[in-house]
This record gives sequence, structure tokens and C-alpha cells, in this order.
Amino acid sequence: MHRILKARLEQSFDLTYDLAAHLEEPALGLDLPGLPSNRMAGQLWCVVGARESYIAALRAGRWTGFSCSLESPRVKSSVLAALAASRALLDQVDLLTLDAARTELAFALLEHEIQHHGQLVRYVYANRLSFPPTWNQRYTV
Repeated sequence: MHRILKARLEQSFDLTYDLAAHLEEPALGLDLPGLPSNRMAGQLWCVVGARESYIAALRAGRWTGFSCSLESPRVKSSVLAALAASRALLDQVDLLTLDAARTELAFALLEHEIQHHGQLVRYVYANRLSFPPTWNQRYTV
């Protein structure tokens, strides 16, 4: 089970990076027209913060609070750097030997990331943007 969890987290993190890399920088300022929503940049800010916070929790064995290092979520290079850095943090966690509490935290991280994938799909569709090939392969969008 832990190998599958590790593979799914890595795939999810990589898919998020692929979408951010695929989008043009102005897309980060887009929202869902006519609906109460934050901007696409806010979605990615939350992803980075959740990654950083859940990985800190994995290390501590318990939730230690939310924080996000991404200060410029509308600047594509900053977003990509933060996504890459948080991916590197994941690589430092031994996901194959997690105890029950840490396994729950890892699943919560995966659920959070995937929930944002669903939101980002709506942002891309609503703003008539396109998806990278990896998203077409994974989600048939």
C-alpha cells in the first residue's frame, strides 16, 4: 500500500507542476467568471502551502499548522520554483515505512492535491485554456 501511496503522491505532484508549467503567466490571475472564487494563483498557493504543511506534519507525526512560502503566486517562475521545492521535500520523506498516523497525513495530502486538480480543471475549462499532455493522459480532459 505504501508503494502505491508514494507513487500516487509523486504522480499528483508532477501533474500539478506540469499544469503550472503549461499555463501562460497571465492565466495565474484568472478566476471562475461570474462565480465566487479566488484566482488560479490562489489555488496554486494553497497547493504549495498544503504540501509544505503536510510534509512538516509527516516529519513531526502530527499536524503542526499551515504555512506557505510562496509569496508571489501570480509569478510563474515563483510558482514553478515553489512546486519543485515542495516536490523535493516529498522526496526526503520515507513514505514506505510510515506509521498509521503518518499514513493518514499522507493520504490527506494526496486528497488535498487531487481536490485542487478538480478545481483547476474547472478553471482551465471556464477560461478556455488548454491542458498539458500529461493531464490529457491522466484525466482524459
